[in-house]
Amino acid sequence: MLWFKPYTVDDLEGFRNANMGTHVGIHFEEVGDDYIKASMPVDHRTVQPFGILHGGASCVLSETLGSVAAWMCVDPDKQMIVGIEINANHIRSVREGHVIGTCKPFQTGRKLHVWQTEIHEEATGKLVCVSRLSVMILDKPAQKSA
Repeated sequence: MLWFKPYTVDDLEGFRNANMGTHVGIHFEEVGDDYIKASMPVDHRTVQPFGILHGGASCVLSETLGSVAAWMCVDPDKQMIVGIEINANHIRSVREGHVIGTCKPFQTGRKLHVWQTEIHEEATGKLVCVSRLSVMILDKPAQKSA
């Protein structure tokens, strides 16, 4: 198992507390030994003016998955994750339904991780977007005593 400790979907749903993931309707669906999955609706929150899935929404799904996956690999009491670069190739458009992102490690080092997310249309399984996210692993600042 890749993760620092065993995590469940319920553990990850706690990340949806008043942030971008909540705003666009991301829901964690599955935790595997070396991957996580989440869904996102294609609706008024995630489409661009022409009614198709916004590329930025795909990036939000990818960055959410990659950042959470990286966080799952470290001691959360001692370290934190910050995104430093994201790229995405938008393969096909989607007008309705849901998309499913599956995130897997491309490289996991001590200070730098690269995570790849493939986003598929839920109804057809067709590839919509492939994205890579690079994150830095930072030590949390020491707590100041009172």
